[in-house]
Amino acid sequence: MTITQLIYTIAVAEYKNFTLAAEKSFVTQPTLSMQIQKLEEELGVIIFDRTTKPIQLTEVGAIIVKQAQKIVEESNRIKDIVDQQKGYIGGEFRLGIIPTITPTLLPMFLKTFIKKHPKVNLIIEEYNTDEIIQRLRNGQIDAAIAATPLDEADIKEAVLYYEPFVGYFPDKFRQGLSKEINVSDVDINNLLLLHDGHCFRNSIINLCKPSASENDLPFKLESGSFETLIKIANEGLGITLLPYLHTLDLKSEYLVNLVQFKDPKPAREVSLIYRKSELKIQIIEALKESIQSVIRGAIAFSDIQIISPKLKRHS
Repeated sequence: MTITQLIYTIAVAEYKNFTLAAEKSFVTQPTLSMQIQKLEEELGVIIFDRTTKPIQLTEVGAIIVKQAQKIVEESNRIKDIVDQQKGYIGGEFRLGIIPTITPTLLPMFLKTFIKKHPKVNLIIEEYNTDEIIQRLRNGQIDAAIAATPLDEADIKEAVLYYEPFVGYFPDKFRQGLSKEINVSDVDINNLLLLHDGHCFRNSIINLCKPSASENDLPFKLESGSFETLIKIANEGLGITLLPYLHTLDLKSEYLVNLVQFKDPKPAREVSLIYRKSELKIQIIEALKESIQSVIRGAIAFSDIQIISPKLKRHS
């Protein structure tokens, strides 16, 4: 049994396809298949049910893969210890980011980070929060940027910044409102939201109607992007809430539609999250430093109220 065999096995479990797993592992498909077959022969069990499409783990295979992930992680720890002792910041690093943060934060820090740490091969992958948590646990990503607190016992959270919510109210819906609004001014019947699966959606639900269940909210539209919500709102079909950083790139003619909340402003907490094993912690710390160095000049709010990204369930 070798570490390489375990790595190939984990890859097939992830991609559910031998050819794709081989491609992602940078080996030929026959080589990968042969190594996994050797492992199965050595253990005397079948790890994958090859008769199904996509390929599925057998019952014992699922247990083996779970243990293999632990073994591979511990083997990676040895190199990580050496890198830390040498002060080396480099190598492959997989970073997950939730979709509502990627378009605004990534352009702010990516160039700075790459320039300062050219030896880091940063691989950026976009997932929703649930996928990020699962991939962190499986060792498929090294860290992630997400809205917190998540309250996951096996995951650490290093706060990067706090980002207030801003109302987007076209003229039709601003009538009678003051320059700053209360949460009660957000009419749930006119609210346009991101579709299910976005933690920003969950935060808005928690903010605007905490006593309601998710199913009885009368939303007229759900979209996958803020851009779509803004365009629909501009047609006079509703209002929406945006993260503060997203408002910095709005066209000048749309700025009049922005309405700030009164203090304490509702906000989301954005953190760099990673496993408690702290693998590649030197790169995690470098990322944190780079992000915080550029974000300080963009967000300067202090009187805020953190809104949880975890959807509250009510009976």
